Formats: sequence, structure tokens, C-alpha cells
Amino acid sequence: MHCGFCLPVCPTYEVLSEENDSPRSRIYLMRALAEGRLENTDAYDLHVGRCLGCRACETACPAGVEYGSLLERARSRASDHGLPDRLLELGLKALTSRRLAPITWRFGRILRALGLDRLAGRLAPGRLGLAAGMLGATRPAFTSGSDLALRGGPSLPEVRRDLPGSPRVSTYALLEGCVMEGLYAHVHGSTRRTLSRRGHAEVDAPGQGCCGALHAHAGKLEAARALARANIEAFEHSGAELIVTDSAGCGAALKEYPAWFRDDADLRDRAERIAARVRDISELLVDSPVAGSVLGAATASERVDRNTASGDRRSLRVAYDAPCHLLHAQGIRDAPMQALSAAGFEVEPLPSWERCCGGAGIYNIQQPELSDQVLERKLREIREGGYDLVATGNPGCMMFLGSGLARAGMQVRIAHPVELVDLAEGNAGPGPEVSRSYEETS
Repeated sequence: MHCGFCLPVCPTYEVLSEENDSPRSRIYLMRALAEGRLENTDAYDLHVGRCLGCRACETACPAGVEYGSLLERARSRASDHGLPDRLLELGLKALTSRRLAPITWRFGRILRALGLDRLAGRLAPGRLGLAAGMLGATRPAFTSGSDLALRGGPSLPEVRRDLPGSPRVSTYALLEGCVMEGLYAHVHGSTRRTLSRRGHAEVDAPGQGCCGALHAHAGKLEAARALARANIEAFEHSGAELIVTDSAGCGAALKEYPAWFRDDADLRDRAERIAARVRDISELLVDSPVAGSVLGAATASERVDRNTASGDRRSLRVAYDAPCHLLHAQGIRDAPMQALSAAGFEVEPLPSWERCCGGAGIYNIQQPELSDQVLERKLREIREGGYDLVATGNPGCMMFLGSGLARAGMQVRIAHPVELVDLAEGNAGPGPEVSRSYEETS
């Protein structure tokens, strides 16, 4: 249609004021390459490579153009991905492969525990310093259910699959993923606890792994499909009624598996059945609330004790920033804020809550300068709003926002919404401590 409705919502167009860096022109470039009319592929690589893949243009598009799918296929035809191809492939393997990823994440946790990430974040230049800052941002926001001083690592009870006496609602398999399992196991813990309170019982899905989103966004579609095949098989064998994600980007990828296998009728049908069972954790928190939570049992304006320099008591100010792949790719708009409000938190969306933060998976490593330009607006809004905490439901967003806040010298922490709901419900609640293993609870 070439209507241009996508231009005002495109972060790169907003920052660069360049028509070539808008969705409309990127689609024009894609079409020109497909039809053999484009001779200068440098321009194609440059402008397609600058796209964040936030998919805000999909929400704005009156014609329903599936830009995200177009972008993945377009990037598979690019010759320049912002990093040397060999380095990009090695990096993806280090983050996601069954053999290398556990080593990578264990090394990251050791650096984080020793505080070396903070040192490197201050001293290391360029991409290395950015990566160190993002690692530091993965630290849990809370040490216990009563601690809102945001001082350090978690001290949380173990998790069990269901609480005694809870009516069974459904069985679910949790997508453990790569980054989430490696650096955000505490978020998985909150997800499992909150679902247990609601009567959902977890079942294992052996053989699952990375969802493939990072590969797809980088144009490595065959590698993404290989990961998707393994996950389809694992979740089929699990027998779970639902597949739960606490990572917006992973949830979007699972729901897009049918498009990844559009040319394979059997896998497409199997992928469609899997996609239909995918739920973001925020949806389940809203669909099956828990009455009488620690914060929510009082009043909607529950005041939280916080130690400030003046000794004042004031409400914790929580800002919500929507992950692009939750809002624009999955169409989940209000559920995270509804869940936080139901738990007793005073939460408000950032003015630009519907806009990308600039993280966009590995985009911030591929395009660090442009990422920071996009992030600048968020940091300004957080500073001017005087927030204590920002809630967002995707690891890439949490890491990039957290790194940006630290680099800007702002004492504001990042948390996943399910962490806050878990906190409001008293972590494991008044019941006995719980375990993930069936043997220990039988």
C-alpha cells in the first residue's frame, strides 16, 4: 500500500529521519532484490541490517503485512550481518548449543558472582564493556520475599510442581531456553511458584533447547529450524496441555514455528498444534489469580517500606516497558500490568512503553551506536519519572535496559513481572518448602 502508517512508529526512522531506514523502504529493497532489480547490495545490507525487528510496524499496518517474517527471510539473503559471519555463528553456538552453552553460562555466572562483570563494564571498551554490563543486569532484583532494598542475589525456597490441596488446572511444560536457563533461573523459579499456587502442574519436556529466535533474527533460518524441530518433538512427547514461556522473544518464536515450516506440510501442522498451546506467563497470572497475596490483600495503594536517604516511607514506583515480541508479535498488551496491579503494585507504563528499547536480541552487539540512540529516550523517561524499578518480560530487554541504567549511573533495577507477582504472594507462600522433583514430593 505504501501508506506510510509505519513510519511514525519505527524507532530507526525516528532516530535517523531517513526514509531508507523505515519499514516501507526496507520492503521496497526486499522486493527489488527478489525481482533482481537491485544492483547495490551494500545499501540492502545497510538498511535491512539497521532494522531492530521490533515489529511495531505490524501493529500499525492497516494491511496486516507480516513484516517480521519478511525480515527474517530478507536477512537470510544479506551478505553483511554487522559482524563477521564466522564470529556470528560462533557466538550463536556459544549461547545456544547443548555442548557449548552450559559452559558459556556457567562462566558468566562465575564472573557475575565475583563482580568481575562490573569491573569490565566500567573499564572495557566498546562491545566487550556492553556485554559485561548486560551480564551484570541479570542479577536478581530481590534477596527474599520481604526485601525491597534490592541488594543482591536470591534467597528463595525450592520449587515444587504443585501445592497440596490446590485444584489442578492444567499441566504445562516450561520452555527453559538458553539465556533464561543460563542467567535467569530465578525468573523460572518465580514462574514455577506462581503457577503452582494456581494449580498448574509441571511436566518435563526432555530434549528441548533454544527456541531458535536468535538465529532467525540473524538470518540463520536453517539453524533456527533445526532447533525448532527438536522443540516440537520434545513438547509433543511431554503431553503437556500448555507450553509456558517467561521470555517474550521465545514465546513469539514458538508461535511462529508454523511460518518457519511453511514449505513442509507435516512439520507445519505439528508446529501449529504446538503454537496453539503456547502461553506467556502473564496470561496465566491474569486468567487464574490468587486471592489474598501479601501486597494485594491490603489496598490498591499498598505502601512498601523502602530506606531512603531521608528516612521517608514512600510507595515503590514501578514502570512497565513492553517487550516488542510480547506486544507487537504476540499481541499481549495489558496482561503484565493487570497482573502487577492485581498483586498490589502501583504500576504505570513508560510514555514510550510501546516502543523498542534498542536491545533486540543481539542487535545491540551488531549495532551498538544505533542501539544506544534508541535507548536514550527510555533512560530519559525513567529518570524524569523517578521510578524505583522497571518491569519488563524479556531477557534481552532486561539486560540492555539494565546495562543502560548502570552506564547512566541510575540506581534503578530491572525485574520480570512474574518476579514481582511472586514477591507479592510471599515467594513460596505459607505452605511447606517445595521441590521440583516428583520423588521428593511423593
